[in-house]
Amino acid sequence: MAIVLGPNQYGKAQNHLVRVYRDTERHQIRDLTVSSALRGDFSAAHTVGDQKDVLPTDTQKNTVFSFAKEKGVGAIEDFALTLADHFIAQTPVADGARVEVSETPWQRIQVDGRGHDHSFVQAGDGVRHTVVNVDGSGADRRAHVVSGFSGVTVLKSTGSEFHGFLKDRYTTLQETDERILATSLVARWRYDAPYVESGEVDWDKSYDAVKSLMLQRFAEIHSKALQQSLYGMGEAVLEQHPEVAEVRFSAPNKHHFLVDLSPFGGENPNEVFYAADRPFGLIEATVQRDDASDPGSAWLAVPGFC
Repeated sequence: MAIVLGPNQYGKAQNHLVRVYRDTERHQIRDLTVSSALRGDFSAAHTVGDQKDVLPTDTQKNTVFSFAKEKGVGAIEDFALTLADHFIAQTPVADGARVEVSETPWQRIQVDGRGHDHSFVQAGDGVRHTVVNVDGSGADRRAHVVSGFSGVTVLKSTGSEFHGFLKDRYTTLQETDERILATSLVARWRYDAPYVESGEVDWDKSYDAVKSLMLQRFAEIHSKALQQSLYGMGEAVLEQHPEVAEVRFSAPNKHHFLVDLSPFGGENPNEVFYAADRPFGLIEATVQRDDASDPGSAWLAVPGFC
C-alpha cells in the first residue's frame, strides 16, 4: 500500500475589500469579498514542508488590495480573471487558479430627491457573485466563469398551487390551489466557453439582464410548484442569452402557513399567515443547453448545488 497526496489547493479566503473612487466630488464605492486559491504540483509543501514553490497566501492578499488600486475593480468577473491569470504567471508549478468575488451593493442615501454624493445605505437586493477558474496559460489557457446572486428573497401572494403530489401514511400536507410562494433565491449561471474566450461578454450588462429576467418570470409564471417556476426562469435565460450555457438554482421554500383563527371566533380567508423559518423544503435544479460547451473546472469548489 502506498500513501499519496490527493487533490489539493491553497489560497487566501475572505479578503474584505472596500474601494472608494474619489476622482470627483461624487464618490463611488465597491464592497467586495475576494477569495483566491492555487492548484498544481505542491506536493513538496505537503510531504516534506518545502515551500519553494508556494506563493504565500499573504502575497495573494496583498495582490488583491494592490490590484484594486492599480488596475481598478470594474466588473467583478474581469477583476477575478485578472487576478487568476496573475497568480498562475507568478507561480510556475501552478496549473490552475480559482478566484471567487462577492459584491455587496450600496445605494446612495436620498436627500431632497437626489442621491447624496458620499453617503450610502447597504442595499437589500441580494449579493452578486462570480467564481472564475483558469486552467493553464498562453495557448493552453482555459477560463471558466460562473456568475450569479444569493439572498434575493421573492414572494408571490397568489398565483401558486400545490396539489396532486404523492401521498403515504405519513402525509399530512393538505392540497391547495391558493398559497403563498416564497424563497430566498440562490442562482448561478455558467457562461459558455466560446464567449468567455472571445471576451465578448459585457459582464455587468449580462448580469443585470439575467437577474431582471429571472425576477420577471418568477412574477409571471402561474406556479404549480417551485420546481416549475425555477425551470421557467432558467429556460427564459437560455432562450434570450446565448452567452449562458447553464443555470443552477438552490431555492429554500420559505413556508407560510395559514393561521387558524376559528378558536377565537375569527375567519381567515388567506390573509394571516405564520412564516416558518425551519424546517424548509430545499429545491435545487439545473437548466442547461444540450449542446453547451464542456464545463471543465467551472463548478470546482462552488458549493451548494446538485
